[in-house]
Amino acid sequence: MEATQIRRTVEVEDRHWWYRERRAILARELRRISTPGRALDIGAAGGGNTRVLIEYGWDALAADYSETAVELARERGLQAVHADARDLPLPDMRFDLVLAFDVLEHIEEDHKAVRELVRVLQPGGTALITVPCDMALWSAHDVASCHVRRYTRDGLNSLLTGEGLIIDRMWSWNVLLRPVVAWRRRRISGSDVTEMPYLANMGLGAIIAAERYLPLKSLPGVSLIVRAHRPRSSGECAPA
Repeated sequence: MEATQIRRTVEVEDRHWWYRERRAILARELRRISTPGRALDIGAAGGGNTRVLIEYGWDALAADYSETAVELARERGLQAVHADARDLPLPDMRFDLVLAFDVLEHIEEDHKAVRELVRVLQPGGTALITVPCDMALWSAHDVASCHVRRYTRDGLNSLLTGEGLIIDRMWSWNVLLRPVVAWRRRRISGSDVTEMPYLANMGLGAIIAAERYLPLKSLPGVSLIVRAHRPRSSGECAPA
């Protein structure tokens, strides 16, 4: 992600409906983990999600390939390190939780990034991963955001399990607004991350929040979310 896009993201993410709901999803997942520990936020940008980790008691480190992102995260008072997701400058089995929110789609060698994620994760540790899905939604937004691909469920499953993760749950997100997203992105020439009028932002936020209570997680959406873990032992297998 280019420096300009990172700065734009940091400027709008506290207010923007998409980022706010994604932080709410992260908070719900964190509440399912009984004891906070060490957490790594890969591709943290300015650290919006890192701050959620800290709020829930985690000792959190932000990591990003962009020097601009690292500077912005540090300006927010966060621990941050410059890092390539394919070659993290961090010890083996260091973290109890690793986030990779909208990271893998930026990396040609995504399998290397997943391998590194697994390497720094403790046995039994949790990985939370989000990616954009469905190449049918490919648009100028993806190009402007420096995406390499959008994922299918099967493709993401194969990628993660192939590098040793056990998937606990995979679900679709941004299902209700998928038609709106598809329509809008056919009509824009750049990134969809922009400051929005107050009423539109509130309305879209209310719609996306409704997905918390509706049985939509198996339907096509705009993103996929995965909760997975590193096997606790060499003999642990995925559930049948």
